Amino acid sequence: MSEKFNVRAFLRSGLAMVALMLMAPATVAQGNGGANVAGTAAETAVEVPRLKADSTLGDLLDHPSLVGFAEHTLPWHGRDYDRSLPLDRVGSLLPYHSAVDIEAVLAGLNVLIENAARGVPVFHEIYSDKERRANPDLRETGLFFFPGQEEAPFAMIAAGGGFSYVGSVHEGFPYAAEISALGYNAFVVVYRTGQGSRAATEDMARAIDYVLTHAEELGVARDDYSVWGSSAGARMAAYIGSHGIAAFGGSEHPAPAAVVMAYTGHSDISDEEPPTFVVVGGRDRIAPPQVMERRIEELRAAGTEVEFHLYENLGHGFGSGTGTEAEGWIGDAVAFWDRHHARDE
Repeated sequence: MSEKFNVRAFLRSGLAMVALMLMAPATVAQGNGGANVAGTAAETAVEVPRLKADSTLGDLLDHPSLVGFAEHTLPWHGRDYDRSLPLDRVGSLLPYHSAVDIEAVLAGLNVLIENAARGVPVFHEIYSDKERRANPDLRETGLFFFPGQEEAPFAMIAAGGGFSYVGSVHEGFPYAAEISALGYNAFVVVYRTGQGSRAATEDMARAIDYVLTHAEELGVARDDYSVWGSSAGARMAAYIGSHGIAAFGGSEHPAPAAVVMAYTGHSDISDEEPPTFVVVGGRDRIAPPQVMERRIEELRAAGTEVEFHLYENLGHGFGSGTGTEAEGWIGDAVAFWDRHHARDE
């Protein structure tokens, strides 16, 4: 960007943007078909079916804006879903998650749908056809794009699910919608499951590599990106922050400007760590806060700046925390990231 974007000045208007997108009529302006078309002039108006609480999984899977990649929005790869399941019961598909808020789920999905309807290429394959033919497991992967301001830095987000499923509907798309409303670009990676942390982190590294390689056509900055993750996804983000993209099969690139970690038991640490933002629930029995607190002590002892939030009454997998004591942590994390890449300018 020609002038540095200040998230603190934009916070209120960004959150208002999310609310407006939820309340607006189901008509969006169709732009020029470019990658990052936020704010382009309208050419035609198109009707977009909006998902609602009583919409079904079938409505999502058959949505005309998501043709070819709708299955990647749902957590379990290859599952024969009950297509009649209402979206307000999507939490039943997320056994490791709590506080699944249907309004937050719908907000993320509907922003994705509206972006697609106005010409944003919202889904990207991160592996080539040749690679996917050679290794069919790679067909499970992909990358969702939520554009912010042109040439703004980007956040790479990995949802959790115990490396068994990818809970993007709860802690991927809602994060990305809010981050993009705050002016930054956001991506949500869909990674291989059932193969542990190494394969999943390789997919996150490939996704970052893809964005950095295609930054000009995507309309995003190459500098000052951040990595975000929740639960299993937080381990992936931390591995990237600790060891770099190349350690997981990507190219050599600068380290992220910030790592954002939500509720994980990750303990690995390197000699040089990026600034780290951490949230965890006090009643988390899957990733008890004491485990993360020990890692935070090590980070701080090594001179790494850490911002830590403990929400005493929450368990594991609370996502964006809508309607809980954690509500607003996404904005706090963006402000932390903003402060740290500001120091480089």
